[in-house]
Parts: sequence; structure tokens; C-alpha cells
Amino acid sequence: MSTEKQIIHMDQDAFFVSVEVKKDASLIGKPVIIGGTSDRGVVASCSYEARKFGVHSAMSSRMAKMLCPHAVFIRGNMDEYSKASHEITNILKDRVPLIEKASIDEHYIDMTGMDRFHSTEKYAHELRTLVIKETGLPISFGLSINKTVSKMATNECKPNGELNVAQPGVRDFLNPLSIRKIPGLGEKTFIKLSDMGIKKIYTLSQIHPEQMNFLLGKSGLSLLQKAQGIDNSPVIPYSEQKSIGTQCTFHADSIDIEMINNLLVAQVMDIAFQLREKKKLTACVTVTIRYANFETETKQMAIGYTSLDSVLIATAKDLFKKMYNRRMLLRLVGVRLSNLVTGFEQIDLYSESQEQYSLVQALDKIRRRFGSDAVTRAAVMDIKL
Repeated sequence: MSTEKQIIHMDQDAFFVSVEVKKDASLIGKPVIIGGTSDRGVVASCSYEARKFGVHSAMSSRMAKMLCPHAVFIRGNMDEYSKASHEITNILKDRVPLIEKASIDEHYIDMTGMDRFHSTEKYAHELRTLVIKETGLPISFGLSINKTVSKMATNECKPNGELNVAQPGVRDFLNPLSIRKIPGLGEKTFIKLSDMGIKKIYTLSQIHPEQMNFLLGKSGLSLLQKAQGIDNSPVIPYSEQKSIGTQCTFHADSIDIEMINNLLVAQVMDIAFQLREKKKLTACVTVTIRYANFETETKQMAIGYTSLDSVLIATAKDLFKKMYNRRMLLRLVGVRLSNLVTGFEQIDLYSESQEQYSLVQALDKIRRRFGSDAVTRAAVMDIKL
């Protein structure tokens, strides 16, 4: 019986594309690109056949068309991808002791100590086989001593693969790989280290901690540990947040429509930022109002999965306009976002609104550094939630 940690990383192979191929078998073997179909769109996912031409996620659709002009472009359907993701999660979470849903298409499973009952590698194989059988979607897994190495193992054996990297072989597995393979190592850091001649993980792993701290600060020390096969981050138990919202009770009952609309904008911006920080999207907006006589009305609208301020603000304002027609004093206004799905920013990059996403990402970066109130719309500067 082993006493070391045993972490499984399970990752769907080209998930969005696989869902589309399952619906349309004629796409098998073809270069398929999920994303915006206009030149202003962005690639959300692509098949392995398309990747051979240099296409990758977050690339502009225009560039993807230049690299692979004969590719099949599909706009994509987040509802279907979300449904498939939940199906896979439900299969896994009912059969393992501890699971973390890292994104819409990947999971970490902590099987530490369970090998006294069953071979972890054999059980991971059985889980993978079950997912493929039940969903018809391909999946790969890596098994190792921590989340970093197991994820890298999965990436090395994809597509449709399995790889077990046990403790004695961790450094031998990592050493020959490019530093680009380390999860979380960004392009700027890659270029900086490459310019210094640090291109392989082995070379990186030999650098003194003080030098790494000087070069990259705390992130450098974390990067050094990953290169040495060290990662103490835990598998975080899976829980699905159903909704996120906020409401405000006025100090004095009001009929000031302009003020209330500005309040709605501020509320939406606040919870939309929280939504993006949790890497989630919403498909339903609900607005609640309470009159001075304590009568309460609620109206909701289903929308396409998004986390964009502009879409959510427009929806909230429209709901309020349709609901508030009695011209009575109000004492409370609230907004709630529901039907949440876990994902990452690239999920909704197949939207045509590339400029809006770029703007939102830039504003969120400022908020993370200086606080959530650091940047906002002029109309809501005096609104305090």
C-alpha cells in the first residue's frame, strides 16, 4: 500500500468539438473549429486535425481561416456543452471520495489511501471507460502525486490516453519537457526564461530559489517547485453554486427612475465581476422590486450563457422597465444571476464581441489590483452597494 498522494486529472479531449462530432459523425477526421464565424470572432476550441495547422484556442477566427482555410467552422452551443459537462461530473462524483471541477471539461480526483482497496490506476481506467461508454465522449487521464504532475501527464498522453507517473519517475518524466508544459507559465515568462537559456524543465529545476525569487518574485518560487515536481495545493471539494445576487433597500422610498436604473447598473457590474472571478457564466437574469406597501414582484429572463456586463445590464434594465409600471414608491431593488455553469474565459470567446471581452478583461485586471471600486461607469460613481 502506498502512502503518497494519488491525484487523478481527467480532461475531455477537444471537448466542444467532441460534442459536435457526437451529433454529426460526418465531422470525424476533419479540421473543426468552434468559434465566431466572422473575422472578428475568436476560436474557443478546435479539433486535433485543425491543431496540426497551428490553430489554437483564443486565436482570431481570421488567423484560423488563413492557417486552415478548409476547416469546418461551427459557432457552438454552450447549452449543449454545459449539459454534457454536468453529465460527466455526475458520473464521476458519485464514484470517488473527493473531486474538484477545475473547468467545464476537467476534473481532479483525490484517491489518496484508496489503493488499500483497489488499484488507483485500474480504477481510473474503469472510470474513464465508464465516461466514454455513458456519454460517447473521449476523455484522457493522468495519475500522479499532485495536481501539477497529473495534469502534465494528461497533456502528454492526450488524446484518448492514460498515463501513470509514480513518485520514483516524477523527475525523469518532467526533466526533458519544455518549460512551456508547466501549467500556469505564461507567454511572457516563457520568453524571459528562454532568452536566459532556460528551455527545459530540468534546467529550471536546478536554479537556486533566491535567483528565482529575484527573477520572478513569489511566482518564480512557485514555478521552481512545479519544475521539481512539488505541488501541495489540495483538491477542493466540488460544489455547484446555483446563483449569485444582491439587493438594496433604500433609506427612503423612491420613485427616481434614473437613480434606480443607475443602481441596477452598479449591482449588475458588481455581481458580474464576482461571476467572472469564479469563472462562471449565467443563463438567467432575475430582477426583484418591492413597493412601499411591501408588495414584491419578480421577473426573470433566460439568455445565452454570458458574463458580459453590457448584456446583463441591458437585460436587467429591460426587466425593470417591463415590471415597473404602477408608478408607486419603491423600497427595494435586487438582481440575481442563476443557471450558472463553471468554465473559463475562453468558453464564451466564440461571441462576436471580442472588443467587449477585451475591455472587460482589462477592467477586471484593474479591479483585482486596486479593488472592485477602482473603475466603474460615471453614472454609478455615487452609488454605494
